This record gives sequence, C-alpha cells and structure tokens, in this order.
Amino acid sequence: MRLSTSRVLAVASGSVLLAGAMVVVDAPASAATTDTTFQSICVASSIVTVKKPVGNTITVDAPESVSEGEKFTIRIQPNPSSFPDKDSGATTTNLSRLKYDFAVPANSTFVSADVVAGSSVGLSGVAPNVLLVDNSGNVSPTGSVIRLSGNNQVIANSPTSSTNSEGGIVIPKTKKNLDGTTNSSGETWFRMPAIDVTLKAGTAGVIEPTVRIAGNAANQNANENFSTQLAKASLFGTQWAPTRCSPRDSDGGPTNAGAGPLATIRVDAAPVDEDTVTTLSVPGAATTGDEVTLSASVSPNPGGGTVQFKADGANLGAPVAVSGGAAVLKHSFASAGDKEVTAVFSGAAGFSGSTSAAKTIKVSDPEPSETETSVKVIAPATAKPGAAVELKAELTPADLTGGTVQFKVNGDDVGGPVTVSGGAAKLQHAFAAAGDFTVTAVYSGTAGHSGAISGPVIVSVNDDADPPTPGIPDGDGSLGSSSGSLGGGVVSDLVRGLF
Repeated sequence: MRLSTSRVLAVASGSVLLAGAMVVVDAPASAATTDTTFQSICVASSIVTVKKPVGNTITVDAPESVSEGEKFTIRIQPNPSSFPDKDSGATTTNLSRLKYDFAVPANSTFVSADVVAGSSVGLSGVAPNVLLVDNSGNVSPTGSVIRLSGNNQVIANSPTSSTNSEGGIVIPKTKKNLDGTTNSSGETWFRMPAIDVTLKAGTAGVIEPTVRIAGNAANQNANENFSTQLAKASLFGTQWAPTRCSPRDSDGGPTNAGAGPLATIRVDAAPVDEDTVTTLSVPGAATTGDEVTLSASVSPNPGGGTVQFKADGANLGAPVAVSGGAAVLKHSFASAGDKEVTAVFSGAAGFSGSTSAAKTIKVSDPEPSETETSVKVIAPATAKPGAAVELKAELTPADLTGGTVQFKVNGDDVGGPVTVSGGAAKLQHAFAAAGDFTVTAVYSGTAGHSGAISGPVIVSVNDDADPPTPGIPDGDGSLGSSSGSLGGGVVSDLVRGLF
C-alpha cells in the first residue's frame, strides 16, 4: 500500500509478496511460529501531512514453554515491504533511517540480541544492528527497548537522529522484487532482517513479546512509535517525509492487535530437586603410604552425579562418579595426623547436592623395622661367697650402643640396668652364699634393634673355689634359639620357670 501527497512521496508498504519471492531463514530449534497480522496508521509529514493504513505481519519463533530462570531465544522477523517508483508526480529516491522497536517483555531479563545473517534483502547504508536503548533512545544496559536500526541513526528518539538527511539503514530504489527480478510496476521490494533475542525467564507465568507500545509509543505520530523511517523523493527539489507508524485500524483510533502479544511463552515453575543424604564410611585408622578405602552412599539413589572426597577441606583426587547410589575412592595418606574426611555429592538431575558428616581417620607412620639382636652372658664358672666377680653381656651386632642390660641371678634382678656401649655391658656382683646360681642377661632393645634374652650360665659358688675363670654359656643367647624378644612381652616369671 502507498502513502502519498499531492506533491510528494511514498512510505514503505506492508503488502505480502507473491509465493516464490520469500527468503526462508531457519528458526531457532524447538520453536513455535506465530504470525501476527495487523494494520498500522502511518503518518508521513512533509509539505502536507498524509495518514494512510499500512498492513504489517510480524513473525515470531519462540519456545512454547520455558522454566523459571531459563535462558532462551526468540526470533522476530518483520514482513517484506515496498515503495513505488512514482506517486502523484513525485519520483521516489530511497528510504533511510529505518527502525523497528520491540519491548523487553515483562517477566524476563534481556541477555543479548543479534541480527540473523542472511535474513535481509535490498538493504544498504549502515549495517543493521540491535541495540538496547532507554525511553529516550540512548543506548543503555538497563534499557527497556530492543531497537533494530542502522546503529541508532533514525528520524527521532535518538542522539543521532535527523529528518532531512540520509543515514542508518538505506533502501535504494531498485525496482526489483525480493528474488532480484524486475518488478513490473516499478516497485522496490525489501525486507528488514530477523533478529534473535535471548532472554532469561522470570517467575512462573507467561512472557509475551510486543512491539514498543508503552508510554508515548502508543500515541499516533509519536517519535517513539515502533516503526519509523525517512522517505526521500524529488519534485521541484528534494522532499523529505519523516514517517511514524503505530498499530491502529483508523486515524485517531485505539491501538489494535499489533499492540498485543506477538507470541505467548509459558513459564513453568522450576522443578524442585529432591533432597539427598550422603553417608561416609572410612576406617578409623590408617598408616602412611598404605591404601585405604573411602566410600560414600547417596540416598535416594540419584542415578548420576559425582562425589568429591575431601580431607581437612582439600580434595582427595578427582570427583568419583556415583554408580548404584555409591562412590568409592582408594587413597593413601602421605603424612601422619588426624584427618577429617568428608564426602560432597554434586547433585544430579532432580536431586540436590549434599555433604556427609565428617569422620576422623587417625593416620600414623609405620613402625620402623628392627634389626634382630642377641645377647650372651660371660661369667666365671666358680666364685667364692662374698667375692665380687664380673658379669658381662656381649651383644650382636658387636658395635651396638644404646639400650640397657638387666642381669639376673636365679631370675631375680641384680643391680640396676646397665647401659650398653660398644656391644657390651658389665656388672660387678658378689654372691652371698654357696651354691649353684643361674645367671642371665635381658637386653631392653633400642631404636632399630630388638630386645633379647641370653641363655643361662651356671656359676658354682663355694669356699674352695679357684680364682674366677670365665664361664661357658649353656646357650648362644640368640633371640630365636633361646628366649625370644623382649618386644614380645617376655616376663621374669618365665625365666624363673626355665631356670
């Protein structure tokens, strides 16, 4: 359809093209398509003001439903339009400074918007883009208007506006159809690009995209109208006709369906995840370097997710996949100490995450390996009552230093423990009465060396005894062949029983 004056020009028409002239652009996946057809009253202001109805169709591809907080994309495609070669004696030149304004829908948050590549036909000038602007047309991250234009070069409601100079998106006169064939009536057909708008859903309810219609945008011939453009023609010089279009069926009438929803997107309440309980099982004690098993069970079985085992807040290895409601980790601790272990379930589809109660593993270093030792007693074979003799304990290894030897006579301690030095310990002892006495030595052991008990040596004590001569041990005193290790808990009663 055309708008003209007796002296000037034309505005873009919203007539539907013949089949075969359309350019198909793929819609976002899983989208429902809604076509909203309505009439606009366009007011072209030049030497005289002309008010004419123009048909519009806006196609919106949007999901039928989204969840609370979900990000989703809608595609908005304005319909093809045209302008004539001549009208009432005036020869058209071009259209420029075109824009379409859409509202950021209520119950949603604007995320981003882009022009869909390959969706426009017949455009030149400034490349189309999408900007978020405020009610004054200034670019703003908190704006409420989604503007499709040539970098905000429009006829009004912008810091880069003009009503008497070309700018922004330009539609040069080509007298061609959308498919590039020559139009028999000399009309120039074009199509503004589609735009993809990404939004974040609000609370349960609906989201309804619309053209810009709030405030002054609902008034006829307002700078804030959703569709504006600048027509240029020649008749006794250059004529400019800034044009403003608003959705209504008649001059001065109320807004029509074009001011209503272009689509309705249902917002479903976000599903509530089921609570889970994570239970941790660990050994009470462990040795550094030895592998232990840490296991966690998640109830109810979430059928997925992972468990991160932690010790003192630090991760132990990588997260372990939950299978059959359980996760297991084999781990060895590098240092000794009390380790506070927890298991953290990540959550899974339909199931919330959870953290187990902490459990303590007492980690200790392994006992050091011990060298086996042996001890033998050297004592005189005879002695006189009351005369001091030397009792000597010789240890293997011969260079052993450390630990003590307790000498015993008939199983009773004589003297105090004697410190071992250079593989030996000595004690001066006097037997009080005559008789045969059994002498043994018990080595306490020391770091890295085991304890040991000697074999017995018999000392005959009598008044007629010769001067002391070394006795001969009845056994070699080795830990294995005689009496075993003190570390095994040998007691003096056992010695008495033997001797």
